[in-house]
Amino acid sequence: MTDIEGIAPDVPPSGPGCVDCDAAQGWWVHLRRCAECGHIGCCDSSPAQHASAHAAATGHPFVQSYEPGEDWFWNYRTEQMYDGPDLAEPRHHPLNQPAPGPEGRVPLDWRNHIH
Repeated sequence: MTDIEGIAPDVPPSGPGCVDCDAAQGWWVHLRRCAECGHIGCCDSSPAQHASAHAAATGHPFVQSYEPGEDWFWNYRTEQMYDGPDLAEPRHHPLNQPAPGPEGRVPLDWRNHIH
């Protein structure tokens, strides 16, 4: 554990994609990882905005980007970027998974559906 309330570095991510989009056969633009429980949700540009919905429902304040090459955190309470510790592996979705994704569920006109 870390001494930063809302960040649990040893908790692994819930999977390779947005848990809620996968359950509904939806799609996402980018992925965010809850730094407290590992829930993978879709970003606020995505149609369903599951990461921020998860934060609102649970009170978990921090997400980290779940995109390759990105390690920034966002604090929903302060609405600011944040530097945080390394989280448990994997730190991003599989490299062969496209963004937007997942492959086969993204509409051809996806840009017309983002926020």
